[in-house]
Amino acid sequence: MSYDGLEPSELAARLEAPSCLSLAKVTSTLDIIHELAAEGAPDGSVVLADEQVAGRGRFGKRWSSPPQMGIWLGYLVRAEAQLEPGVLSLRVGLALVSTLQDLGITTSLKWPNDVMLEGRKVAGVLSEARWMGSRVRWIAVGIGINVRGRLPPEIAAQAATLHEVKPAITRLEVLERLVPRLQRVSHSPKMSDTEREWYSRHDWLRGRRLRNPISGTAAGIDEDGALLVDTDRGVQRVVGGSVVTQ
Repeated sequence: MSYDGLEPSELAARLEAPSCLSLAKVTSTLDIIHELAAEGAPDGSVVLADEQVAGRGRFGKRWSSPPQMGIWLGYLVRAEAQLEPGVLSLRVGLALVSTLQDLGITTSLKWPNDVMLEGRKVAGVLSEARWMGSRVRWIAVGIGINVRGRLPPEIAAQAATLHEVKPAITRLEVLERLVPRLQRVSHSPKMSDTEREWYSRHDWLRGRRLRNPISGTAAGIDEDGALLVDTDRGVQRVVGGSVVTQ
């Protein structure tokens, strides 16, 4: 099907993607990416959906994905190095922030996978790996961006849309800048000093007091993508869990 007036082949060319599939309704674009990967789809393949009926975030949380109201994107990464999904999610978050900055929208990153606009979540990233023994076969990256429309009442206070700050923005404007950036995301297993510095500039959590998963003050990330928390017992690493600020 067409996506905002473009057929899949036109979309692939515009987005500089080797393959682009656009669908009206899916459970989750992550599911489609896993299916395509198992069939041999190339690195950098893209899936776009107008609607997700079972869009998901971390810990099985549901991501509201109503028809034509946002960008519901799946992206396939075939990494030669032993790339960790968590590190990849952080890099994709940086690509999102840079993309929106190019469009005049200032956002920040809340570890591990949220993009924040004026203190509310406007986008999220979820990476899921499939393994063969001890090696990653591929990583499916799901990206959800709230572009326009009325948010469900249960999330309206915590979520935002791009239209709130730039009413004329379109999905294609975002995608044309974002997908080529995804193609250039590093597959190195470790975050470089440059990446960590860039993350620090956009770190929404840094300096905030945390209640969970441990009590302390957020102090950035390390090369493995772990959250650093300054506690009474020194700096501790957090590799998972739901972050709650005080």
